[in-house]
Order: sequence, then structure tokens, then C-alpha cells
Amino acid sequence: MAQKLVVGNWKLNGSLAANEALLGACSALAGVDMAVCVPFPYLAQVASRLNGVALGAQTVSEFQSGAYTGEVSAEMLAEMGCRYVIVGHSERRALFGEEDATVGRKAAAALRAGLVPIVCVGESLAEREAGQVTEVIGRQLGAVRESIGAQGLSQAVIAYEPVWAIGTGRAASADEAQEVHADIRRWLVEQGATGQERILYGGSVKADNAAALFAMPDVDGGLIGGASLVARDFMAICQAAMAGGGG
Repeated sequence: MAQKLVVGNWKLNGSLAANEALLGACSALAGVDMAVCVPFPYLAQVASRLNGVALGAQTVSEFQSGAYTGEVSAEMLAEMGCRYVIVGHSERRALFGEEDATVGRKAAAALRAGLVPIVCVGESLAEREAGQVTEVIGRQLGAVRESIGAQGLSQAVIAYEPVWAIGTGRAASADEAQEVHADIRRWLVEQGATGQERILYGGSVKADNAAALFAMPDVDGGLIGGASLVARDFMAICQAAMAGGGG
């Protein structure tokens, strides 16, 4: 991997004024790929302010057009300048009932529109304690493969987000993250993908643990939640990714 990728996920946060201040304090860095995934209403504002930082959305409809009130298609996102879109985030799965097959269809819709899907996978604490990490992630990724095939997997970004570490302040250790990332990469190769896909870690990534995580050979960057809303913290994480070099 030539460069790490760091993606900020603003979630349900932001305002026109707050966005201006945040974007004004963030800038692209040489040696690391950066992106921000923002709420739909702010796509135009953020697109006009980004310089060298890619734009992304936080979810997408599986449908291209039609009588689906409230949905936003991948084609619409592409027209707004998006390069990335998150699919299958654990909050979408848990709070909005998105099933594995739905995530696969959303990834397929993104690829058809020329977007890069950031496919989120991860286990709950109960599943981890039951020794089911590999089984759970294999099931989640398997549903995506059914929709997009091995070639589609090679065009996607995978984000490992242990559910027990998202927004809790409890991150997986660098060694724990590396173990799962290596398993995901092996699975991708077994499924006919290249094995060179970017695999990001997400789950309470902070400025003080980013360097250790990004030093792992199979951690190709991060999907950053709360810390992406604080310019100083987000830039520090990006700098850690730049120092971490290729995965």
C-alpha cells in the first residue's frame, strides 16, 4: 500500500458555522490520503472547501431511483463530488435494521456509480468473548461478496470496527487489530481478491493510540469518529498515518 487512508466520519454532527471552522483548520498532508464523510445536507458546503481531501457520505440507498422517499442514490452522491461512501456501519446495522444482504446491495450500488464503498464489519463484545470474531466477519463480508464478487471486493475499502470499541473510549490494542486485519486479508485472498485492499481500523482511534495502530503491517489507515470533529486531533491522527507509511 503506497499510503495510509484516514477517513473522518462526522456522524450526525455539524452546522454551517461549525463546519467552516473545522474545515478551515484541516488541510491535506503529503504522504497520507484523507477523506471526510459528512451528513447529506453539508455535501455541497464541504465539497466547496476541500483541497486535496476527498469527500464521502455516510450511507447510500441500494436503489438508483424511484418511489423511495428520503433515500439518496449513489448517482446523486457521485454528482455531488463524493468519492467514498460508508456502508454497513454498525450504527446503521443496529439502529436502522440494515442486514448483511442490504449492505451488499448498497456496496454494489456504490460501485455502479463509480464510488468506493467503505464496507464496515465487526463483532460485538459478546461475539468476541464467544470466540466468534472470524465467523461474524466472514458472514458480513460473505454477503458483500455475493453482491459485488471478488472484483468488487478489490475495488472496495474494508473497515474493521469492533462494535465494543465504537464511541466507548475502549480501543482494540494494536496487536488485537493486527490479528483481525490479517485474518480479513487472508479471507480476501481466499475469495479471489488481490489482498492489496485497504483495511482500515475504526473504534475509538485517538491521537495517542493512532501511531501504534498504524504501525501494524495490515492496518492501512483509520475510520475516525469523534476525533474527526476536532481539527487538532484529526490532523494529529493523519500525521501519525503519514509517519506509519505503507501497510
